[in-house]
Amino acid sequence: MTNIRLKTLYSRFKSTLSNKEYWLCFIAGLSLVFAYAPFSQWYLALFIPAVVFHKVQLQTPKKSAKLIGLFAFGWFASGISWVHVSIDQFGGLPLVVSLSIMLLLCLYLALFPVLAVYLTARFSVNQQLNLWLLPSFWLISEYLRSVVLTGFPWLSLGYSQIDSPLANFAPVIGEVGITALLIIINICLVKIFHSIKLNNTKNLAFPTVFIFSLGILTYVLSNVAWVHMTGKTTKVALVQGNVAQSIKWAPEQEWPTMLKYLDLSRVNFDADIIIWPESAIPAMEPAVQDYLTTVNRSALLNDSAIITGIINYNFESKEYFNSLITLGKKETDDEQGYFYYHSNRYSKNHLLPIGEYVPFQEWLRPLAPLFNLPMSSFTRGRYVQKNLIANNVHLLPLLCFEIAFPHQLAANLTSKTNLLLTVSNDAWFGNSHGPHQHMEIARMRALEFGRPLLRSTNNGITAVVDHRGDFIARIPQFEERVLKAEVPLVTGETPYSQWPRLILLLMVLIPLIIVKAITFTRN
Repeated sequence: MTNIRLKTLYSRFKSTLSNKEYWLCFIAGLSLVFAYAPFSQWYLALFIPAVVFHKVQLQTPKKSAKLIGLFAFGWFASGISWVHVSIDQFGGLPLVVSLSIMLLLCLYLALFPVLAVYLTARFSVNQQLNLWLLPSFWLISEYLRSVVLTGFPWLSLGYSQIDSPLANFAPVIGEVGITALLIIINICLVKIFHSIKLNNTKNLAFPTVFIFSLGILTYVLSNVAWVHMTGKTTKVALVQGNVAQSIKWAPEQEWPTMLKYLDLSRVNFDADIIIWPESAIPAMEPAVQDYLTTVNRSALLNDSAIITGIINYNFESKEYFNSLITLGKKETDDEQGYFYYHSNRYSKNHLLPIGEYVPFQEWLRPLAPLFNLPMSSFTRGRYVQKNLIANNVHLLPLLCFEIAFPHQLAANLTSKTNLLLTVSNDAWFGNSHGPHQHMEIARMRALEFGRPLLRSTNNGITAVVDHRGDFIARIPQFEERVLKAEVPLVTGETPYSQWPRLILLLMVLIPLIIVKAITFTRN
């Protein structure tokens, strides 16, 4: 009996390997990585999913789920392969184990597109896949991907369009809306292909009108200014220390690293605001009060302000926080600047699993170095916190991959917010495409919310972005450099910045309305 079962499994496996449709969907998923940074071939996202949708629409729900699952697995396997760099170099695990963890993560993420197709089939008539339902369920599954197990919304389709004409929609419907548009565009291509193939011009009407109307609306939005220049600017200096991750937390490197950042800043005190990256100071805040006092006085004497990443330890609650603090000038009449545990600080809310906190740590920490990385016992900061104030400028801070969560940004945006600030340490991921994708996400936030963005990192990509998501200035990765720029300040609000959750709801409902409209037209 066991031999029969093994032969059956082997036969199914062999049949799967020889199935051209499976390979086509998997390769289509693999190739989608080229739509994102650093390759930035955004047009690929306009038709690659259509190849898969064409294959799934006439299949059984089970076969459709398999096909979309292979597509999604290829998509994430190539798109987030950079995760393996940190696991392999700093996780202390054998190669086969680190690769297995990477593949398990990709399989987990692939479940969400599979869920979208399953729900589409479940609510389609006679279980024959109605592709027009897919955009709604795709957005629902993407939302779940951003919240389940703390969320990992990386590689959402809309990010690939930051340099495309569709980027004009970001201030109105956000990246989530652009994702919906991409899904609908791909479905329209499938419907147009089928209509031409079957010589059925009746079904050409809606897809053709939609794409034509989208083109016109794209042009109209390109001429709309949602925010306006105030005529004011602020001078910034972003310090990229380029400290190797392997020595960052070595005790003997603590003072050399801190002196490096101070020396790089002293010659740039003509800037209004100087930004140091995430955990630039590799020490606990209470332990380096003399150093912080010196930096604070230097900044005050030069009418400048410094924002730096640091680890804070609260003696009362015995908790660690991944924090940002301001040193030097806060407002015009500020003569004191920094003092320990002042309110002009930010503590990271959205912690990275394994890297910043370890679930079930009593069992996992003894297993491998991966679960016992330096600084992996943080406590969450509050979801809503005050903007940082530096030299009369209000900055909305987000630490590392928090920039991938637009709803958190929206919750902390105020009418006084001048700049968005994100600091990171992407040294974990080496010379991979991960930091480029991270920068791409940050650019999308600037465009969605209509605010210039400062991004300071340990080893790149350090950059200044304007309110349109375009680079003002940037410096190369893996170099010890200081990026100086003059940033124009803006005023006004984008529609998306005011109603991000409402817009998400509408983007889920609109495709359902389209389905009803198409059904009504046919009847």
